[in-house]
Amino acid sequence: MEKRKAKKMLERAENHFYRGEYEEAMRTYGLLLRDYPSLKEARIGAILSDVAGENDEEAQALFEYYQVLREENGEDAERIIEEMIGSLDDALTKISDLLEGTLLGSDEPMNGISYHDFVELVELRGSFRRAFEDIMFSTRVVITEKEELLDFLQQLVENGFNEMAMRYIEGAAVAYPGEEKIQDLIEKIKG
Repeated sequence: MEKRKAKKMLERAENHFYRGEYEEAMRTYGLLLRDYPSLKEARIGAILSDVAGENDEEAQALFEYYQVLREENGEDAERIIEEMIGSLDDALTKISDLLEGTLLGSDEPMNGISYHDFVELVELRGSFRRAFEDIMFSTRVVITEKEELLDFLQQLVENGFNEMAMRYIEGAAVAYPGEEKIQDLIEKIKG
């Protein structure tokens, strides 16, 4: 009877997660963990529900991958997902530091212009290359959204700043696993 109850609650939590109802999923996983503290699926679900609060797409991708791993590997599924979550956390911390305008390892605010202001500068200067060369040694472009980051990376590659683009791409690829635009940019740089 107890196993059936746990299985039903786990299914309910997973359904909440798939529908994007992360708070409800977190609550249900929390109840499961209270009653069944060693239930690995509930622990991973709770962690991914928490991740989803900040990174919906990545959490959904990891959750789906976790479901596949559970079917294929069983025992190793939790370890693999926990390692991936750890890598994602590290990358998100690095990107967050860049996006929030702080230098890594420092509390000093970093000088920068918003991406929106930078785009206006590009229009004024007539080209991305000229605008970027004007500011690249004196200030930083502060990017706050995924779409801005992807556009900025695209512009870097299209304008021959491949080495700089690769430095950003390394962190972005971990933070946004499976993002096709990032993979396309990597192929474009290699080609």
